[in-house]
Amino acid sequence: MKKKHGKLYLVMQFAMILLFALFLRKFVLTPVEVVGSSMEPTYHESDRLWQTSLIKPKRFDTATFPSPRDGKRIVKRIVGMPGDTIRMENDQLYINDKKYAEPYLDEFKAALEDDMPLTTDFTLANSAAGPATVVPDGKYFVLGDNRRKADDSRYFGFVDEENIIGVVYFRYYPLNKIGVQ
Repeated sequence: MKKKHGKLYLVMQFAMILLFALFLRKFVLTPVEVVGSSMEPTYHESDRLWQTSLIKPKRFDTATFPSPRDGKRIVKRIVGMPGDTIRMENDQLYINDKKYAEPYLDEFKAALEDDMPLTTDFTLANSAAGPATVVPDGKYFVLGDNRRKADDSRYFGFVDEENIIGVVYFRYYPLNKIGVQ
């Protein structure tokens, strides 16, 4: 004979499932909506992303953190890690005096209709991160992919490691761009 579970058992099961779902949403995968055009062409206004705080940020990851301007959550690309020197010269990124390709910008650069670089020349010392010449321990140097319009470390300085909310893991909207980032 099949044993029937009481209403209390069902309520407890539902509560456990709900707590597990809330835990996942808070600590494992958190939704983020892209605001603005500073990360184009990678992300566009109203794109929906999942971020996770379980992944330690690496170079060229896209990460979220509170804007130093207004505290709202923003998405930028981590370019400089602690100990790095960063400079941009003739639209070419140099990290520790080594050239780095930025393939995520190729399509955007090709579509530019003027002869101006996507990214103007800079060094850490002549950015808002200055007078530092090296990314300090516990800090990151971030750039928006739409370098002409992005408010990023060139203008607000370094981002503290403890302020990184999460690393973008997955895009779930728009549907034609779903995928692991």
